[in-house]
Amino acid sequence: MGESMNPLVFAFYVSGHGFGHATRVVEVARHLIHLGHVVHMVTGAPDYVYTTEIQSPRLFLRKVLLDCGAVQADALTVDLLASLEKYSEIAVVPRDSILKTEVEWLKDIKADFVVSDVVPIACRAASDAGIRSVCITNFSWDFIYAEYVMAAGHTHRSIVWQIAEDYSHCEFVIRLPGYCPMPAFREAIDVPLVVRRLHKSREEVRTELGIPQDAKVVILNFGGQPTGWTLKDDCLPDGWLCLVCGAFEMELPSNFIKLARDTYTPDVIAASDCIIGKIGYGTVSEALAYKIPFAFVRRDYFNEEPFLRNMLEYYQTGVEMIRRDLLTGHWGPYLEHAVHLKPCYHGNINGGEIAARLLIDTAHGKGCSTDKVDGSRRLRDAIVLGYQLQRAPGRDLSIPEWYSNAENEILTGLPMAEAEDETFTSPYHEDFEMLHGDIMGLPDTVNFLKSLSELDDSIYPPEKHQMREHKAAAKLFNWEEDIFIARAPGRLDVVGGIADYSGSLVLQLPIREACHVALQKTDPTKHRLWKHAQTRQDAKGLGPTPVLQIVSYGSELSNRGPTFDMDLSDFMDGELPMSYEKARNYFSRDPSQKWAAYVAGTILVLMKELGVRFNNSISMLVSSAVPEGKGVSSSAAIEVATMSAVAASHGLEISPRELALLCQKVENHVVGAPCGVMDQMTSACGEANKLLAMVCQPAEVLGLVDIPTHIRFWGIDSGIRHSVGGADYGSVRIGAFMGRKIIKAVALKRLSDDPEVDAVQLLETEASLQYLCNLPPHRYEDLYTKQLPETVAGDRFLEKYGHHDDSVTVIDSKKSYGVRAATMHPIYENFRAKAFKALLTSSCSDDQLTALGELLYQCHYSYSACGLGSDGTDRLVQLVQEMQHSKNKSAEGTLYGAKITGGGSGGTVCVIGRNCLRSSEQILQIQKKYKDATQHLPLIFEGSSPGAVRFGHLRIRRRRQHGLPERN
Repeated sequence: MGESMNPLVFAFYVSGHGFGHATRVVEVARHLIHLGHVVHMVTGAPDYVYTTEIQSPRLFLRKVLLDCGAVQADALTVDLLASLEKYSEIAVVPRDSILKTEVEWLKDIKADFVVSDVVPIACRAASDAGIRSVCITNFSWDFIYAEYVMAAGHTHRSIVWQIAEDYSHCEFVIRLPGYCPMPAFREAIDVPLVVRRLHKSREEVRTELGIPQDAKVVILNFGGQPTGWTLKDDCLPDGWLCLVCGAFEMELPSNFIKLARDTYTPDVIAASDCIIGKIGYGTVSEALAYKIPFAFVRRDYFNEEPFLRNMLEYYQTGVEMIRRDLLTGHWGPYLEHAVHLKPCYHGNINGGEIAARLLIDTAHGKGCSTDKVDGSRRLRDAIVLGYQLQRAPGRDLSIPEWYSNAENEILTGLPMAEAEDETFTSPYHEDFEMLHGDIMGLPDTVNFLKSLSELDDSIYPPEKHQMREHKAAAKLFNWEEDIFIARAPGRLDVVGGIADYSGSLVLQLPIREACHVALQKTDPTKHRLWKHAQTRQDAKGLGPTPVLQIVSYGSELSNRGPTFDMDLSDFMDGELPMSYEKARNYFSRDPSQKWAAYVAGTILVLMKELGVRFNNSISMLVSSAVPEGKGVSSSAAIEVATMSAVAASHGLEISPRELALLCQKVENHVVGAPCGVMDQMTSACGEANKLLAMVCQPAEVLGLVDIPTHIRFWGIDSGIRHSVGGADYGSVRIGAFMGRKIIKAVALKRLSDDPEVDAVQLLETEASLQYLCNLPPHRYEDLYTKQLPETVAGDRFLEKYGHHDDSVTVIDSKKSYGVRAATMHPIYENFRAKAFKALLTSSCSDDQLTALGELLYQCHYSYSACGLGSDGTDRLVQLVQEMQHSKNKSAEGTLYGAKITGGGSGGTVCVIGRNCLRSSEQILQIQKKYKDATQHLPLIFEGSSPGAVRFGHLRIRRRRQHGLPERN
């Protein structure tokens, strides 16, 4: 019994997302009750979650659900749209009645204080009732739902703002370790881990379960069963037993033991040797507190996960298990790795008691010392949330680099290394013998060689490998053998854009940012395999066979796996390579590794299209500076760099054009994104500071166009994430192909109705029209524009025309498609591109620049007519116009035009201006104005670099040295 003379009444609201919130709330409530106070729990969790730990007449349970958290299709998969719709159903639609009911209830129980973990509307209800409130959590739902909004549609965006506004009514947040950005809270107090106490010793638990004291035991804790999962006895190494929690209804093998549903999990975890499960606060805190190694599997769209994962790994308590190996039963290497970890968390685990006392002191009006969450840290958190609100499905840049680095700095206490302005004289270049190729003085290539040199443990100490991806990369290469390096840049779409799939002329500029791929082929008997890959191969009993191992830098900034591996024989279906459809399904099985399709897909395409067979193992390191989701062809850069490295290392002679077309097949057929070919062509064939002129029928290079010295191009990132695989891009493409089909049908009907009609040859050509861009604008306006519907339903089109003749998109019979705008755009864009190219060679004048800029503006508004615009890109174009037409004589505009680029729907804007200092200053002014308006500081793309063909490839080998190389 506590010491309170005047008991307080606490109303404690608990999120309906799983049991994790309820289990940590129990520990806080237990201390409140122990100190003599009354706690009313508002919860959807079963009674036993609370009553197992608290038996007291001062605990009251009220079964009400006021939020839903994340709706899960299974233990590892979130249904994004269902989550938003469910939250709307539970907390948005009945909001007024909820607030009225909660205010009345709080007054009825005479609540002194409201605590929320972390139900948004509870904070607003408390405010309306005139009662103070505090939240306790490691994340907030505005941060989690921000990604769902972008992946599932903007119609639910108001949910995020409403949640943030609700949270703003609480006084502060009691912030738990492993916390996410939470900008809605003005103040924060950090407390230690909140962990449920143990009731029984390890020996007692094992005795009750009939488990030998010396047996190796893993607890399987998912709270649900992933789809298609079958547990088999050979999942476990010999001598291991598995304790199974959660909703597993299947019959279990003899070495698996199902625990009762109300089992007190902390006791069982502490009695085990290892945990296999998904990352959540409850499991992570108990693994850290009781020093139990945790083999975890990633989940998509759980934005709290990277922060908890970093904490796990920092304290040497976590090892990542690939989802594929979990589902197929290859657990052995992960368990062996896990039990050799040395968990080292020595922090306090009395966060429940400290939080309870904070709540009591706050309720009594005592001041609490809060952390400074205002100023730069709160702004940083707000910008991170902004990044989340601008994301798109499938791609995973969830945490900006500067935020990730800052978190690492806080966590480790180590200062970040300052970026060095490397030149081609860097000593890292001297670490390798250059057997072929030239780094061409490219600073990014020098830096890539630097990062490569630091992976050799015999030269540089392994302590340097702080990040998980670097640890994996350090075991990737045999430093006695040759390594091949290829480089491919992203591109800035100057003119042409989405008209590439309709056969348009396009003008593209390779940008400075590029992707590097280092590749080594190895005899399977000498390949350094990761442990789980070796175990998988041993299990097949076929001896050493070719294996593909990939490490991708940049995974630390997102919730995706840093590594991928597969047996190359997995690409075979009998005697032939697998179909592209099977490949798409293969790479889609684990969303955290879907990125590997862009890399490994190059190998399958070479197998299918050129008949190449790979008898050696392949190790690849991928490092891309081309930012994802900005509309500057990050995916094409990866594909072209990868295929270039594969071709160089295997002696394949592939022409530049064929290389680009093969890489397009990777994106179209393996990844499943319906892009045209201009991205891959520019990345492969581009030249620094020149525009690549190409007619996409399918990929005919006209040549390189010099950029006049008085003209300059910039790219400005809107911060709104572009995805070529997004629904808008695909729908517009389908609309264009529908329009072509209708035009052909109209032309054919005219011929059949009147075979003697004038211009019969033109009609015959149009009746067999292969590319929309071969139709001149005047013919389109004269004969066809009025024949095209604004929109058409998928089922009606299919019924009348059968097919739209596009092999990389599929018509949804239940969907309506815009046809006229989507058809008109490429026809006129091709004309604009031709005019733009001709104008570039005309005499230097303001009229020339004004005309070039006007063509870009027309292109921009044509995108919008197709439905491919965005608020951010429109704002940037408007800012360019304001600069151009400024009447301030001292700052006369030297920018002349701008347009959205690539696939549209966000991404980057291309700007044209005079090549002078004033233009650069105006670009920086636009950057500042955009940040002031949106809180997003845009990236600026300027500069250019050579394409993959011009760069060629490097073949290097590590020089053997005595001692460490001399460092400056």
